[in-house]
Amino acid sequence: MKTILLVEDDTALRENTAELLELSGYRVDTAPNGRIAIDKAKLTPPDLIVCDIMMPEVDGYGVLQALASEENTKHIPFVFLSAKTELKEIRKGMDMGADDYITKPFEEEELLSAIKSRLAKAEILTMHRQSLEPEDEDLPQNLNQLKNYICDEGREISFKKGENIYEKGDRSNNLYLILEGVVKTHTMDDSAKDLITGLFKADDLLGFTSFEGNIPYSETATAVENTDLVEISKKQIKKILEQSRGLSLELMDLLSDNLEVVKEQLVQMAYSSVRKKTANTILQFVEVINPKSGSTIRIMRNDLASTAGVATESLIRTLSDFKKQGLIEIEGRDIRILDIEGLRNVE
Repeated sequence: MKTILLVEDDTALRENTAELLELSGYRVDTAPNGRIAIDKAKLTPPDLIVCDIMMPEVDGYGVLQALASEENTKHIPFVFLSAKTELKEIRKGMDMGADDYITKPFEEEELLSAIKSRLAKAEILTMHRQSLEPEDEDLPQNLNQLKNYICDEGREISFKKGENIYEKGDRSNNLYLILEGVVKTHTMDDSAKDLITGLFKADDLLGFTSFEGNIPYSETATAVENTDLVEISKKQIKKILEQSRGLSLELMDLLSDNLEVVKEQLVQMAYSSVRKKTANTILQFVEVINPKSGSTIRIMRNDLASTAGVATESLIRTLSDFKKQGLIEIEGRDIRILDIEGLRNVE
């Protein structure tokens, strides 16, 4: 049973709201002011806090600020419940890190729906933190770190002058980082003339093709002089790029002058990753909230974005695509799932 800390100085409203939450299956602890709420939350952290703003001793903003600075309370979902309806007050609360802002008087279902959504989000984020593997925390985030990673994780190989590193038509299973030497890429034109398509020196990356499969190389790579390289599986690099959009963009800039096709594939990969993350996150909310068949789930877009780890603008575009495909309906702040199997099959 989830525990909610209800912070409200109005005795009648506090008791009525507490009764509503208890009847809805929650364990409820109450506090008549902000100071007591802070002490209670630090002593026994609740699963969620519903807090008034205008209170004696410490107001709601002070409660949120105090708990957000503590390691064991900073992840607690925080919902403001206030008679302050001005936009600047709502914005202030949300900018401070509140998860929701409900104005008085409120509908019972509005409060219960917000609580369900916030608890679901907190549960999903907790599972993400617990399942995060140590090596994931050390994945490279920029191009220099990627090259260091390749040196550490790859296999060093050497080629003499004139030897082919790979040939046109070979399957592109690996990527290469040049440690020393010079490599040319080249191909034959229709008149059997050998055309050089690129020259690569030490610290250059070599061998980029589609990340979606081991398609054949469209050109041959040959050592112009004695050359040392490190080769690494393309699958390993794909995993890193899927988890670091910043690195993907940096890599796109590096290759944009002479590898426009690769740039487009990286963009597509990043977009597909956003679609998959968004679909999976919606399904996680459905699993945690467990709504009745055909009912809606209330998920704010920034909740979906922060849980999925994608930019809000990208998420909005993705939700629009899902709506056009008939996977979901969007009703204000609510999402109705129309095709669960379709969401599971999103790539």
